[in-house]
Amino acid sequence: MTTTTTTAEPTFPLEQMEMFAFGLDHSEGICLAPDGRLYLGGEAGQRYRVEADGAVTELLSTGGFMLGLAADAESRIYAIDNVAKCVWRIDPESRAREVYADGAPGGKFNVPNWGAFDADGNYYLSDSGDWGATDGLLWKVRPGGQAEVWTRETTNFPNGLAVAPDGSRLYVLESNPSALVEVPIEDDGSAGPRRELCAMRLAVPDGVALAADGSPFVACYRPDAIFRWSPAEGLTLFAQDPRGTVLAAPTNIVFAGDDLAEMVVPNLGRWHLTRWRAGVRGVPLNYPTRDQLGG
Repeated sequence: MTTTTTTAEPTFPLEQMEMFAFGLDHSEGICLAPDGRLYLGGEAGQRYRVEADGAVTELLSTGGFMLGLAADAESRIYAIDNVAKCVWRIDPESRAREVYADGAPGGKFNVPNWGAFDADGNYYLSDSGDWGATDGLLWKVRPGGQAEVWTRETTNFPNGLAVAPDGSRLYVLESNPSALVEVPIEDDGSAGPRRELCAMRLAVPDGVALAADGSPFVACYRPDAIFRWSPAEGLTLFAQDPRGTVLAAPTNIVFAGDDLAEMVVPNLGRWHLTRWRAGVRGVPLNYPTRDQLGG
């Protein structure tokens, strides 16, 4: 089933969105850790920590370009570095880092972009490939850092992804041509056939987060917009900023706050975060333990 946009006007007003955490270096990746803080990356390899009041601390810099972020139960951050072509595991307290994964013996990551854990500690990673080359794929990194190619069916610049709450499938954004797709996670852990849920035409979708009602919220690099998809209503325009100031290339999205009712996006086009409350709660993320990850 493929659905397309069903509304032309946004359903949420920009006036109810707040800009905060100023001074970030064009952040793209973001995650909420169990310690209640937001962690972000920067275009020069920075790793930032953001408090609820918007205070920003730069923890370290790898000199790379930080993309997708995830966290484990100890709030260690798994940060994708597209210059180093690896996933760093970073301890926010000691600020030490180590390579968690960088590919398999038969081939290394090419354009690692976004990653997410399932309930068993498996880490799914999008490898976007070159823009327009249809050479993207998805990796699966097993606990301990052993990586394998999971599926080659998502070739169209696979980007943001999210694991369904029941662990039955992976939602994946393809940026060129743009679409929201799903890939079943079979009982044996293998990938099922790719299925397109929604074509997004000229948009460049980048990040996705799941609401408790099952609907994915999609942040777009272009236009400066947030979309929402559901099987019943298709794709609807949730919010858009024609001036590109409050929302400025909002490349990813996360549900935050104690009740997961606050949405937050980084803005790759500017230097701040944007947050709002829209009466929607997010799905709790998977935070694997040290025992699950084997160290």
